[in-house]
Amino acid sequence: MPNKELSLEQHEELLKTLQDRFEKNMNRHQGLEWAKVQAKLAAHTEKLWSLNEMEVTGGEPDVVEYDENTDEYIFYDCATESPKGRRSFCYDREAWESRKKHQPENTVIDMATTMGIELLTEEQYRKLQELGNFDLKTSSWVQTPANIRKLGGAIFCDRRYDTVFMYHNGADSYYAARGFRGSLRV
Repeated sequence: MPNKELSLEQHEELLKTLQDRFEKNMNRHQGLEWAKVQAKLAAHTEKLWSLNEMEVTGGEPDVVEYDENTDEYIFYDCATESPKGRRSFCYDREAWESRKKHQPENTVIDMATTMGIELLTEEQYRKLQELGNFDLKTSSWVQTPANIRKLGGAIFCDRRYDTVFMYHNGADSYYAARGFRGSLRV
């Protein structure tokens, strides 16, 4: 089990990185204020470890939504391409175990769970794409409906030809250019 505590230096560095990114990308969160996000983070410091994991794996998390019903800010991975530290993984443990040869290092679902984040849904992925152009060279696994997964498949998305596409693959497949994007509620 990983140590889920950040040092004071890591804590301060992460907050500075998040604030800088927030201020440089106001189009992602119009009408929201960093001071309120920071206050929420101060009240839920346990979420900082997950945000740091998103950051160190190349996700570049940023606030993209505020849920008034739950009073939560929602961070998404906003890296231009699928996070480098989360590529070349098959979809889940069942798919990993079904591979007799060349098993990848990890699975998308296992890593997201360990990080304390949720895999983006197709709807969330499309919402992210409204904020910019993401995954022009890579692709990202997204949450797969149970009926598709039951049949051995999984879905992923990318942006090509100025259009967001959703595709399918065997859940046991993995590629160097396919990772996953996550979200975190704070």
